[in-house]
Amino acid sequence: MQKTSDINVVETRPLPSPAALLAELPKTESQADFITQARAEIRDILRGKDRRFLLIVGPCSIHDRAAGREYASRLAQLAREVSDRMLIVMRVYFEKPRTTVGWKGLIMDPHLDGSHDIESGLRQARAFLREVLDIGLPTATELLDPITPQYISDLICWSAIGARTTESQTHRQMASGLSMPLGFKNGTDGSLQAAINAIKAARQAQTFLGVDLEGRASAVTTNGNPDCHIVLRGGSAGPNFSADHIRQTEALLAKSGLTASILVDCSHDNSAKHPERQPEVLRALLTQVNGGAQTLIGAMLESNLCAGNQPFPKPVSELRYGVSITDGCIDWATTEALIRETHQTLAPRFS
Repeated sequence: MQKTSDINVVETRPLPSPAALLAELPKTESQADFITQARAEIRDILRGKDRRFLLIVGPCSIHDRAAGREYASRLAQLAREVSDRMLIVMRVYFEKPRTTVGWKGLIMDPHLDGSHDIESGLRQARAFLREVLDIGLPTATELLDPITPQYISDLICWSAIGARTTESQTHRQMASGLSMPLGFKNGTDGSLQAAINAIKAARQAQTFLGVDLEGRASAVTTNGNPDCHIVLRGGSAGPNFSADHIRQTEALLAKSGLTASILVDCSHDNSAKHPERQPEVLRALLTQVNGGAQTLIGAMLESNLCAGNQPFPKPVSELRYGVSITDGCIDWATTEALIRETHQTLAPRFS
């Protein structure tokens, strides 16, 4: 009989079930309490019950756990100092969408050598999330593969669906069953409607194909996720963080019967893909916040120990410590000064 399936499949490597990995690297009771509290605080900011500014900040992607731990330690100390006016959540991104080809993130290629040791990647991701939580920081990530959440979502406080996947029915369904607040980014062309449609879909009960904790194919039925919001990241037509853009977003959300909770990504097309321009985007947002923009609840920054990024692939031994191998970032000195400036700028809001 002629073979009609798996013609282009070279190898299939079994992975441990989500339940097995969760048992191997379980969350502690204190981690569970911390995650629950952090999610509640983020939820309160989205709903206008907490006036603090939500700042999601950290490396574009985690590729070196040692550098990631150093960054987290620095950020945690600073986050405690500014916690009266800001809620800081660390970007802990393990999956990277690729327009064509490229490194897909720590989960997919943890050894940075093209070996695609996904089992090790899942284990490293889960271990690193536990470390960040123990340091005292809420965690944020982009969920790209619909199977990944079964392995790590219990350790995530806030998640994102990226510009390339906001239109995906699979990701909208997945979001409907997630337990944390979640932001949908506007499309790469800058359009908002796809993200608004995604929020509406993710808030509804859904039934879809998925996997359970034992790794079995399952029909998954959800209640819908009430804590979804929009993330403005600019688009091919330019940035979308101005006061006019915020008002336009508010109007479109209201027209769809959705509460306006708007977070702005200061990177990507909002900074014209020049990471060093992120601080000026954030300052423009804070001017709006102090001017009474109640729906502007927070921002996102790409930041690392050192500025910029470095070409990849290359041998791991040649990589510079603390420098992104994906999008360019601002450095720690700039980040710390900007967070302190933000804290001071927000003072009138709490007077």
